[in-house]
Amino acid sequence: MKTTRILAVVVLGAGLSMALAVRCGETARPPEAGAGVETALPPPRPTGPIAVEQALARRRSIRQFAARDLTLEHVGQLLWAAQGVTEPSRGLRTAPSAGALYPLEVYAVKRDGVFRYVAQGHKLVRLSKRDARAALANAALGQSAVRDAPLDIVIAAIYERTRAKYGARAERYVHIEVGHVGQNIHLQAVALGLGSVSIGAFDDGAVARVLGLPAAEQPLYIIPVGSRRSGSQ
Repeated sequence: MKTTRILAVVVLGAGLSMALAVRCGETARPPEAGAGVETALPPPRPTGPIAVEQALARRRSIRQFAARDLTLEHVGQLLWAAQGVTEPSRGLRTAPSAGALYPLEVYAVKRDGVFRYVAQGHKLVRLSKRDARAALANAALGQSAVRDAPLDIVIAAIYERTRAKYGARAERYVHIEVGHVGQNIHLQAVALGLGSVSIGAFDDGAVARVLGLPAAEQPLYIIPVGSRRSGSQ
């Protein structure tokens, strides 16, 4: 009887720990080998080769990409444009955020794995070593741009960060913010001589499973980025 009671307590404790993990937005599955490794990104460049007006004029949706990978400098510059810290003393970033609460999380899906961007410190944290682009494309209704791009940037939202202060208006504010971030990425891609396209058609749950997103995070946006394939429009 005593042994049974101890086992019951252990099982109950494990169940509570898992429930708390889900409630706190943590994934229950164990991390993959190599997960958690950090990669420092090259410092972002504060100036570029073209003016913002030129980037606006040249921006187009590009769905066909060359096979070559992007440099780490390109990846870092794109992620900095999305959520990079521009005023360290207050933690302010490249895109405006209601109440400076920053509910968005940014992920990079590349040939060498899935990574989360950490704005503080401008670095990548590896979540997986597998090439998840094909699986992500399947979750995006088979769109080839997601599969073929050397980099897929996925933006997810934790609504509770904004809801705690703004209540029912939180969803609107988060969606406004993800639009700001998306445009930053598109314009930065143009400035780097790259192409990009907005992807909004996808199965939310399937995308979350491919990336192993915490329960509290909702995927909102996929942006494939890469060098234009020769002859593509």
